Amino acid sequence: MKDIIINTSWCKGCGICVALCPRNVLKLNEETVEVADNESCIGCRQCEYHCPDFAIRIGEEDV
Repeated sequence: MKDIIINTSWCKGCGICVALCPRNVLKLNEETVEVADNESCIGCRQCEYHCPDFAIRIGEEDV
């Protein structure tokens, strides 16, 4: 499982990460992005790499 950290104070809710996620892990709420299905995350980091506000970070969960 991946650890998805969203800094909601930096996120402006542009939706780029939601559009680029191949597994529909993220969704837009009224103002920002939130994790909809953490279990489906494959760790591709497309959301992290393309976020213009650096509001998303993906990390590995300690085993």
